[in-house]
Amino acid sequence: MSKPLIVIPARMASTRFPGKPLAKIADVSMLRRTAHIAANVSDSEFVVATDHNDIAAHCEDHGLPVVMTNADLASGSDRALAASRQFRPEADIIVNLQGDAPFSDPSHISAVIERLKIEAVDIATPAIRLTWDELDVLRRTKLTTPFSGTTVVEKDGRAIWFSKNIIPAIRKEEDLRQSSSVSPVLRHVGLYGFKKQALERFNALPESHYETLEGLEQLRAIEDGMHVAIIHVSAPHISSPGIDTPEDLARAEALIMELGDPFLS
Repeated sequence: MSKPLIVIPARMASTRFPGKPLAKIADVSMLRRTAHIAANVSDSEFVVATDHNDIAAHCEDHGLPVVMTNADLASGSDRALAASRQFRPEADIIVNLQGDAPFSDPSHISAVIERLKIEAVDIATPAIRLTWDELDVLRRTKLTTPFSGTTVVEKDGRAIWFSKNIIPAIRKEEDLRQSSSVSPVLRHVGLYGFKKQALERFNALPESHYETLEGLEQLRAIEDGMHVAIIHVSAPHISSPGIDTPEDLARAEALIMELGDPFLS
């Protein structure tokens, strides 16, 4: 079996933050930080997928493998498939690690890869069970800070649904708080691993009804009946979703000052 391939889509165009893959966080570009994470996942390979010469040149300057993909591709999953076909067409497992996720945990990627190796699933993605305190913070801040959504799962770990709202609604919450330190809410981590055939199938599907409503492409897979496995993981040392704005970048730099820089470890 060929090594799993981690693809890092990196586009220069962004409505809210143009050029963000090359934006520096504590003097290191966001893209280099994300590539550093991929390089620390054992028994795998990675490649940056971009549509811009400046990003490709940045990769070459820092020894990062890179392929050019069509600027007209609609999503990160489209770019992941296109890059895999160019760089490692034999790869059976493809992980989509967004280039604006510089604090991703390598152990989350490894867990996704391992689930795809041993279970008959199409897609694997991590989620973090929130404590009650963490849920309280999420409720207060979800409209003002980056938020990747929540998910609900079946007993076997198969995802039932994803939402940008906090799900499920919780009856008799005070009783539950007394009986357990953790809430029933799973915060989704925006990292996806695909079997190659599943990624090809997924990208061939049209945008689905609830995908359009929620703005979450993983609902396309759910609506098509694909098996999306949820991997339960712990929060990373620096817990920060993707960086979409200059304000998010400033928050990221503040977290590094407070908690230390994972790029240096």
